[in-house]
Amino acid sequence: IDLCDTVLLKRTREAGISLKTNLPFLPSDENNLAYRAAALLLNEKETEGGLSVELKKHIPVAAGLAGGSSDAAAVLVGVNRLFSLGYSKEELMAKGKALGADVPYCIMRGTALAEGIGEVLTPLPAMPPCHIVLAKPQAHISTRFVYTNLKANELSRHPDIDLQVRALREGDLRLLAQSMENVLETVTVPECPVIEEIKNEMRENGALGAVMSGSGPSVFGVFEEEEKAQAVRELLREKYALRAVFVTRPC
Repeated sequence: IDLCDTVLLKRTREAGISLKTNLPFLPSDENNLAYRAAALLLNEKETEGGLSVELKKHIPVAAGLAGGSSDAAAVLVGVNRLFSLGYSKEELMAKGKALGADVPYCIMRGTALAEGIGEVLTPLPAMPPCHIVLAKPQAHISTRFVYTNLKANELSRHPDIDLQVRALREGDLRLLAQSMENVLETVTVPECPVIEEIKNEMRENGALGAVMSGSGPSVFGVFEEEEKAQAVRELLREKYALRAVFVTRPC
């Protein structure tokens, strides 16, 4: 989607990596994925000087939106260009896997079927044009907690991936939106019931479908009409006092 962070990379005369962000609570050392991505490449090859990373966050943090993974992917791609390291996209994707399962996809970009732990990627046609309302409740859900408590063997149903792939190939937005599911909701929604409330608000006000993103707590709804999407954004902002609610589009 077109909601994104900004990553500015500059070569420095001094060796080492420095990182600063616009959010004071984010780490600026090896506990930050963007920092670790830079170190991953620069520690492998001899380079002159060092690197300055400036990270401007716009994607909500700890929201199930892979913001950290996309920043790490951007740093890998950028450092490879800036220092002329010569890695191919496939090589960067393989290295990115060490940082997180989402990173190879963020390097590849586009729309894809993800298998394995998310690193086995098959390109798919882009999502049909639409408007997406993205809302993050004011709650924190630990990704580790969600995956630890997912009882995969006890799930009564699974998303119909084949149907979603068909919908993408046919450019059928309505079928795609109506077939969206997320099994991680079985863990996250009981911990954060407002997720289900927001999904219902979206559906009752024109969304073709609504579902939690990743391990949550963010929710997104798919709309054909921008006017309805904008109206739902305002409704959610006022009713649930949401600070992080956006209308965005698929890239």
